[in-house]
Amino acid sequence: MLMVKESCYRQSMESDSADRERDSSPAFSGSLASWWPLISPVEDYAEEAAYIAEVLREGPLPVHRVLELGSGGGHLAHHLSSSFELTLTDVSDAMLAMSRTLNPECRHVRADMRALRLEETYDAVLVHDAIDYMTTELDLSATLDTAVAHLQPGGWLVIVPDDTAESFEPDSDVGGSDGADGRGVRFLAWTHDPDPTDTVVHTEYAFVLRSADGAVATVHETHRIGLFSVATWLRLLDQAGFAARTETERTTNDRVPRTLFVGQRRR
Repeated sequence: MLMVKESCYRQSMESDSADRERDSSPAFSGSLASWWPLISPVEDYAEEAAYIAEVLREGPLPVHRVLELGSGGGHLAHHLSSSFELTLTDVSDAMLAMSRTLNPECRHVRADMRALRLEETYDAVLVHDAIDYMTTELDLSATLDTAVAHLQPGGWLVIVPDDTAESFEPDSDVGGSDGADGRGVRFLAWTHDPDPTDTVVHTEYAFVLRSADGAVATVHETHRIGLFSVATWLRLLDQAGFAARTETERTTNDRVPRTLFVGQRRR
């Protein structure tokens, strides 16, 4: 089962200018942000957030202050904010605005996870499925450097990619919901690998949007998603300064459990 990702990033810093223009931030992080609560309802994140909270607490140091990179509309954070003091970061102003409404008690910062520098440290850094938009090793290394820069020595890193190269299988899914205001969304997500020799897979999204007045519109977009082996992840984590390991997700959802990467910043 696929979930629409909360956060979307411009593609690899290695892309040429034409690629960057073609691969600009997907619509639901901008023009469709107001539909986000119907595309991926906040209650759908409750079980996953409870599990991630457990993983955050498994760190070698007590975890109180958490920096989330790529927090999107804040649906995961909504379930974590009662347990941790959260700073939420994302590249999308529109998604941050949605998150501020849902999570007014949290600090929000607009920034790219590859370049953020707040000049302060946290007990833990969390990167949820926004990490999937890092499509090259350069992207991943830059994000891990951001994590190191914001962790106290011994601090805890938790990364939750949707897939690794070992677990990936082409898949499709449908979803969406209706709102009390008369609006509704349905979507089809189809993930496939057009070139198995690279580190990118594609997810095609087709959204059908019904406005409160009954008008219906459709939106299609292609998301380029990074896909890396477990060995690549662990190598880059080690190079960035983490003592890292994998953990298999515990979930009751009807899908293959994900592989998480957890690591302690070396002292």
